[in-house]
Amino acid sequence: MDFQHHCDEQGFAIIPAVLTDPDISKLEQAFARADVRRSKAGVRHALKHSPVAEMAHDERLLEIVRRVLGTGAFPFRATLFDKSPNSNWLVVWHQDTALPLCEKHETPGWGPWSVKDGVKYAHAPAMTLAQVLALRIHLDDSIADNGPLRVLPGTHKMGVLSDDAIHKLAEEFTSVDCLVPRSGVLAMRPLIVHASSKSRSEMPRRVLHVEYAASRFIENGLELAVA
Repeated sequence: MDFQHHCDEQGFAIIPAVLTDPDISKLEQAFARADVRRSKAGVRHALKHSPVAEMAHDERLLEIVRRVLGTGAFPFRATLFDKSPNSNWLVVWHQDTALPLCEKHETPGWGPWSVKDGVKYAHAPAMTLAQVLALRIHLDDSIADNGPLRVLPGTHKMGVLSDDAIHKLAEEFTSVDCLVPRSGVLAMRPLIVHASSKSRSEMPRRVLHVEYAASRFIENGLELAVA
């Protein structure tokens, strides 16, 4: 089964050995710079750093995205998640539904709105989120003990779910641990229900999460912001 079909049907796909060790080293050096603003969990709005933006536009990644979203796909947001023994956390079962937008326009099906680091965000409807794909670039091996992403396959087809519905699905579905080697990529739909546990390992788990959309202009004048 190819990754495009698996991504469409299951909501995720693991693609090993997409990048090279020099590619990963370049990203590591970029995030080690003193001028990179970091939080406990990593780096938000990372596309403003040129090495990250260059990687997000790399043809190897764009080829993956275009097979799912079409030829107009472009990156609009990047986040580094840096989980380690010194910065460890868990993420409960959820969907990714908030998108960064250039301007606030009250639109049916969108909201609530918020502002993060000066960027406007709104929770989007399922129709829009179906035109989004995230690529998770692994800077380290993701193993069973260092808090890998866990997913509930197929749940991306269920629309935007309430917290109660997500909790029920987590009890009923068998989850899958997404174990991805360094330089590999996990492609995932934002509406797939996912979570991660705390790391139980000394091994770090750094992931560059890059989100792509099929089009910059999405609905009623709403335009995605590049973050």
